[in-house]
Amino acid sequence: MTEITPVLRLDGIVKTFPGVRALDGVSLSVMPGEVHALMGENGAGKSTLMKVLGGIHAPDAGRIFIAEEPVIMTSPQQAKAKGVVFIHQELSLADELSVAENIFLGELPLKSFGRVDWKTLYDTTDAILETLNVGFDARTRVGDLSIANQQMVEIGRALTVNPRAVIFDEPTASLTDAEKVVLFKVIADLQARGVGIIYISHRMEEIFKITDRITVLRDGQYRGTLITAETDEDEVTQLMIGRSLDLSRNASHHQMGDVALEVRDLTCGTLFQDVSFSLRKGEVLGFYGLVGAGRTEIAETLFGLRTPSAGQILLEGQAVRITSPIEAIRHGISLVPEDRKNQGLVLGMNCRDNMTLPQVDGLRAGPFVSSGAEVEIFDHYKEKLDIRTPGWRQIVGNLSGGNQQKIVIGKWLSMRPKVLIVDEPTRGIDVGSKSEIHNLIRDLAAQGYAVIVISSEMPEVLHVSDRIIAMFAGRVMREFTSEEVTEDNLIQAISGIKEGRVA
Repeated sequence: MTEITPVLRLDGIVKTFPGVRALDGVSLSVMPGEVHALMGENGAGKSTLMKVLGGIHAPDAGRIFIAEEPVIMTSPQQAKAKGVVFIHQELSLADELSVAENIFLGELPLKSFGRVDWKTLYDTTDAILETLNVGFDARTRVGDLSIANQQMVEIGRALTVNPRAVIFDEPTASLTDAEKVVLFKVIADLQARGVGIIYISHRMEEIFKITDRITVLRDGQYRGTLITAETDEDEVTQLMIGRSLDLSRNASHHQMGDVALEVRDLTCGTLFQDVSFSLRKGEVLGFYGLVGAGRTEIAETLFGLRTPSAGQILLEGQAVRITSPIEAIRHGISLVPEDRKNQGLVLGMNCRDNMTLPQVDGLRAGPFVSSGAEVEIFDHYKEKLDIRTPGWRQIVGNLSGGNQQKIVIGKWLSMRPKVLIVDEPTRGIDVGSKSEIHNLIRDLAAQGYAVIVISSEMPEVLHVSDRIIAMFAGRVMREFTSEEVTEDNLIQAISGIKEGRVA
């Protein structure tokens, strides 16, 4: 029987940075037509390993093989020439250029005298887009596309060559459920052509749906490779973090206080209509629904980013009118946004400055901001939230996703809000840090904070919430307590079925 040759093999990869051994003898092989998951906590070494494979970092030891031929990767361009293509989580597109120009950037088809062959460019691009089943064409300006469609353009780049291996890094982070189906079909088509896939994701349901094997890294070391069909989430989690996670349903063990927030018949054009609910001090209220259900839009309206067309907002029994984030903050409403990197943080600034950004005016000592007061605030929440960073001077962009999220939460807690809204609290965060964020949310409720959690992950909303509001097409379908909610009745509600009948 002929032994199958891996399309890609990494053998004993070592990479050391000053003071840190990021990779310590990591090995990985990918077979033709295999989807191979690469998992680990933030900081486990996944990104460093992929940068070594992509020629961004030179390994200190170890070797890379493409179809058992040893290669030395010196650049992403060389990796692509060898048939190794990367689909990055962080988009790297030029907004002002067309879809076709982005997909073939640096490789535009040319005619005589160096002129671009536009007809070939557009025809070839449209053929690629047809396989992706998207609703835009080659001439569309990339800046006019949604984030999800921009992600599909990134995927289109992989199809311009005849790849041997494609690496997907958190590819579904910005995709709707319908777009995920298209992505998984693209992956299946690549498999059928014998392409090897490395799939990096924190989403367990995806890992168990589409992968064949799972390799786990922890602290820069190889921890094992599992056959997906022969393992479970608990075994993978234990390899990743060295312990099991408590994913049981939430059960409150503290007293709730008075109503902190009440919303009556709130409407914002066609985004959501007649939304009513209340939130008590010491309570976590979960919002769950499909993309487009109106959950984030409600949060943005409460925070003054959108203006309601009807309805009332009451804080501690008093009606308030909120027309801007500044007014929301003054009234004691804080929002941890869904997109922490673009909306919640200034990635090039240090931890201290990020955490105190909304209140610098209140920290002035004469014409200058009091550095001592800023450091005091940072040190307090660094300890309170267990933020893992060498100190306040660390650039936020260098932190793991979980620690970045804690910086955003600490920023708003330092404003002592009456209502804390957290939109997608663990998006792009590894399973161990997810558990920490969940525990933090429950601890905040126990301390008397009124918390709204918006999540697209059913286990998350079930785990942290005291009550859950299920939304469909901009309307509240049902409200559940943690005791009465089940996965079935929650799915029915967000699908437009209201207690036995279709809305």
